[in-house]
Amino acid sequence: GRPGAVDVAVLALGGEMSERDGHRVVGQVKEVTSLANPLVKDLKALALKKFRDQQNAFLAEGLKLVIDALDLGWTIRTLVFAKAGKGNPAVEKVAARTVAAGGLVLEVSEKVLSAITRRDNPQMVVGVFAQRWTALKDVRPKGNDVWVALDRVRDPGNLGTIIRTADAVGAKGVILVGETTDPFSVETVRATMGSVFAVPVSKTDAAGFLQWRKGFPGLVVGTHLKGAVDYRSIDYGARPVLLLMGNEQQGLPEELAGTCDRLLRIPQAGRADSLNLAVATGVALYEIRRKALTLDGGPS
Repeated sequence: GRPGAVDVAVLALGGEMSERDGHRVVGQVKEVTSLANPLVKDLKALALKKFRDQQNAFLAEGLKLVIDALDLGWTIRTLVFAKAGKGNPAVEKVAARTVAAGGLVLEVSEKVLSAITRRDNPQMVVGVFAQRWTALKDVRPKGNDVWVALDRVRDPGNLGTIIRTADAVGAKGVILVGETTDPFSVETVRATMGSVFAVPVSKTDAAGFLQWRKGFPGLVVGTHLKGAVDYRSIDYGARPVLLLMGNEQQGLPEELAGTCDRLLRIPQAGRADSLNLAVATGVALYEIRRKALTLDGGPS
């Protein structure tokens, strides 16, 4: 047998626990080579938001990402790895961890892996994880915590880059307001480079956000073309800060701009009339966190 292989009935994509002869069944390793296999069809369907939401699941590609997710306590449902990964100690270890967690491990052909990831040169390992959201009522900023709120962000690359940047600067999390792109889409997860597993994400509508904002104990700032204040001129220290960013096309709507304590502007000198949303968010976040960041890798 293979390391971690257990002779049990097939577990579905959900990786549920089951009982057999009074023993807890932990998982199974299966070989899959056919694109017509129902498990492959289910995994391919995770490219669609409707199916991700039905299953409360999402795909993450890459051995390092899967290891990071497991180390951070995320629930793995299915691990898929290419035949080429067989015998690789790191892959075998992750497979054993998946089986122990009650998940399903699939050893697949490169053709199957390409179909699942919709890539010609897929990563050797793909994990299916349960989605995890933070309830807005549980977001209670304190000290010098920094949170980012994004209004109707549309582009998966932007959202993923912002989650990655929030992680890099030590922000506490991201709040999605209104109809936004899905943080658990394959494109967004790719753009986060693994930070989706480290940064809490909350979602709400505009009314819910405005209600929550009433109890926010610090400074709420937003970037806005009407902003009269240079983003570098504000003292952000010693209190929680919420950075509110509008969407790619329209910027902040009036009801959200009106709830900001200060409206900021990032100066520009060239012909471009605006910055990309992820870049503008990154620029503002690094200024807000400037005093807290040092080159030794930790907060000052």
